[in-house]
Amino acid sequence: MVRRKLRWVVAALLAAATAQAAPADRWTTAWWTSQLALDGANALPAADLTNATLRQLVRLQGPATRLRVRFSNRFGTAPLVLENATIARALDAASPRIDIATLRQLRFGGATTVTIPAGADYWSDPVEARAAAGTDLAISIHVPHPPAQQTGHPGSRATSYLLQGDHGGDADLPGAKRVDHWFQIAGIEAVAGKARAIMAFGDSITDGYGVQPNTNARWTDALQRRLRAAPGMGDVAVLNAGIGGNRLLNDGLGPNALARLDHDVIGQPGVTHLIVLEGVNDLGTLTREAPVRPEAHTALVARMIDAYRQIVARAHARGIKTIGATIMPYAGSGYYHPDAQNEADRQAVNRWIRTPGNFDAVIDFDAAMRDPADPKRLRKDYDSGDGLHPSVAGYAAMAAAVPLALLR
Repeated sequence: MVRRKLRWVVAALLAAATAQAAPADRWTTAWWTSQLALDGANALPAADLTNATLRQLVRLQGPATRLRVRFSNRFGTAPLVLENATIARALDAASPRIDIATLRQLRFGGATTVTIPAGADYWSDPVEARAAAGTDLAISIHVPHPPAQQTGHPGSRATSYLLQGDHGGDADLPGAKRVDHWFQIAGIEAVAGKARAIMAFGDSITDGYGVQPNTNARWTDALQRRLRAAPGMGDVAVLNAGIGGNRLLNDGLGPNALARLDHDVIGQPGVTHLIVLEGVNDLGTLTREAPVRPEAHTALVARMIDAYRQIVARAHARGIKTIGATIMPYAGSGYYHPDAQNEADRQAVNRWIRTPGNFDAVIDFDAAMRDPADPKRLRKDYDSGDGLHPSVAGYAAMAAAVPLALLR
């Protein structure tokens, strides 16, 4: 009996020791979502986040032998307390049921409760969790008190589950409220020997506007499936850093591209390639409310190009290959109702993107997605119906237009 107890003590000490990140560990971001301040319809009522469990499902894009979860209070205005955080393999992508045998308690410096300062992200301690790329994981957290300002990602295209009480260890959450947003979670980082990541940086087109929840039909998802089928590319994660309404130069629903570049891209371990698809909202908002003088069009194009230069230079400083994606047609957009001068602006920006030496490489989404009969518009079968966002077939065509050789 004494020997048996001793073995359990030794095992417990070893488990505690392996909970800390080893100096030789090579971490790569294996899932990511960009954060913004949630308000209005995107935020949960305070009563929903009082003594409540949030279970949120994400798809691991890269493989893992060990992993840690990044929780976020980036836009919080006060410290955020989280309790009893767990992670487990989800039984399917559209329910809160988990494989209880895979449940892992997440700790923070060994504790099961963490207080995240306002404006900060917080990593959990690493846990042993072998998972293949493409595995759906369920992250559960108990929130004793609602955040003063919620941080999250409204365009999750995935369902989260909310239930009063502490249920992080439950195999199912019957009666849970369903909401299609992510809250207070930002990323998963994994240890996997040959893994690396490609970051897709963009707006609602990258975020997957129009994709139905739990279907994983964004263009980045389709590109991920292509990579998994390509020899030697199966361990490459495609990370989605899209935010609906995002612009290069001005804030929208979330911070502008330059304001979030360091946090969302450069600060992510294992990123070797960056795909930049930003700018249609800068072009569209210029004249959405009223026409402007020609000088304003010229100034916007110049500022957008300067912003691209900034992105390339800052990515290069961290050894990240930067790929420019041309801005797709949007003449059919009833929201932006562009005129001939807006189209001239788009063409000017795309000429710069295509010019050798400005980006390391180019993905010509404009050429792949435009209507041959009217190049100012999206192809009808690739148009979701609003003249701006692709359909699911359009997202698949975007992924097919990416030359995989650029990502090797």
